[in-house]
Amino acid sequence: MKNWILLILSIISKPFVILCGYMINSNSFPKPLSREEEEKYLDLYAKGDENARNILIERNLRLVAHIVKKYNNTGKDTEDLISIGTIGLIKGISTYDPSKGVRLATYSARCIENEILMTIRSTKKTKAEISMHGPIGTDKEGNEINLLDILGSDPDEILDEVHLKLQVKKLYKAINEVLKDREKAIIELRYGLIDGVCKTQREIAVILGISRSYVSRIETRALNKLNKALVDK
Repeated sequence: MKNWILLILSIISKPFVILCGYMINSNSFPKPLSREEEEKYLDLYAKGDENARNILIERNLRLVAHIVKKYNNTGKDTEDLISIGTIGLIKGISTYDPSKGVRLATYSARCIENEILMTIRSTKKTKAEISMHGPIGTDKEGNEINLLDILGSDPDEILDEVHLKLQVKKLYKAINEVLKDREKAIIELRYGLIDGVCKTQREIAVILGISRSYVSRIETRALNKLNKALVDK
């Protein structure tokens, strides 16, 4: 469970904090990139520049906030929607292919909405399958009891844990099914999935006897595969 959290946080922490700051402290967001700037940073990111990726994310945060407003009546917490939408934005930027002839904002908007809708549907399905308040019997005095009475835990914490375990199971299944041996090794080393110790790209490069830039390309390719596998499921 801890490893899954580390993996998610490593992907979303910086843009999520930035977006929360903009929403809480002001109504202004970084201006969207011009076409020339967007092409420049996309090219740098394609060459392995992670800072370019962060700039692309930050300068498209306005798009996340705009789309999140459409789902304010779903019962989901706004900060949760922001986090979910930001994951969709990152997936969009990570998998964007300029050769398809679609603008980055158009493609990313679709990814953001897909991520939000997928999570909302998943939450509804989980709640439908797991009823913590449903009666499961009676105690010695004839009083009706439910699952929460036995577990003695906060219902939100239990639901979160159940959902997280389901996601962890999906993640490990995807790692074993869609990644090649070297991709799998790099993801396991990078995010501490074996021993809980996350290694840098340079450390992994030394271990595998390849360049850091090659490690970066393989990691990006592996994350894209995992993103696609998890979205498809």
